[in-house]
Amino acid sequence: MNLLTVHELKKSYQAKKTILDNISFKLNKGECLGLVGESGCGKSTLARCLLRIEPIDSGSIYFKDKAIEQLNDRQLYPYRRKIQIVLQNPSASLNPKLKIKDSLIDPYAQFKNDLNLIHFSYTSKDTFIKQLLEVVELPSSLADRYPHELSGGQRQRITIARAISIEPEFIVLDEPTASLDVISQGAILTLLTNLRKALNLSYLFISHDLAAVKEMSQRVMVMKDGKLVDQFDNEQLFNEERHSYTKELISIF
Repeated sequence: MNLLTVHELKKSYQAKKTILDNISFKLNKGECLGLVGESGCGKSTLARCLLRIEPIDSGSIYFKDKAIEQLNDRQLYPYRRKIQIVLQNPSASLNPKLKIKDSLIDPYAQFKNDLNLIHFSYTSKDTFIKQLLEVVELPSSLADRYPHELSGGQRQRITIARAISIEPEFIVLDEPTASLDVISQGAILTLLTNLRKALNLSYLFISHDLAAVKEMSQRVMVMKDGKLVDQFDNEQLFNEERHSYTKELISIF
């Protein structure tokens, strides 16, 4: 089942510089689709367009067969509950003045009247927070701490817990391990894979790290200068017909 369908998406900025040039792809339910490319190629801009943080110039974005590219804020409300994002820098994602438990409860508080939770249950704030911390393999004692009291890996686990707290269907992972040490990177990738399977999530995994993309994804897209130059199943990475830029990335893999 197609969860997300993007067709001929275009985006330009000032001076008519094209950032996204005829981007088309599909994301299946329960799939991790990797997006790899060098810095500045348009990966994060694509993420913001999919999240409807930025408008597109032309093209279409379908979420479960519903066109969302022209919806206003009120019409987007149900969509925003079903899609979340995990960013590169967890420190920038967490309010330094809020305790962890207050950051974690915020999405639930915003959407609670429209939620029908399946994997989590809300009987009280404390039990709900405990569930979220357990699922990202953190002790419940962290709930009363502030972000600066946690390690980088722990903070990223908190942002993941917050993203899954309202049981979305689709999560954009925008360089989620780039700010972490090697050991923490591997642990976070394993956690994300386990959560995808347990919660039936779909990911767009954005990275410049081809090794991480290969580990996480069932299919891979390669972006260069605002264009998707290659798309293939994971096991086809080393096939001879790969695009020359893909082969260049493989050479430094």
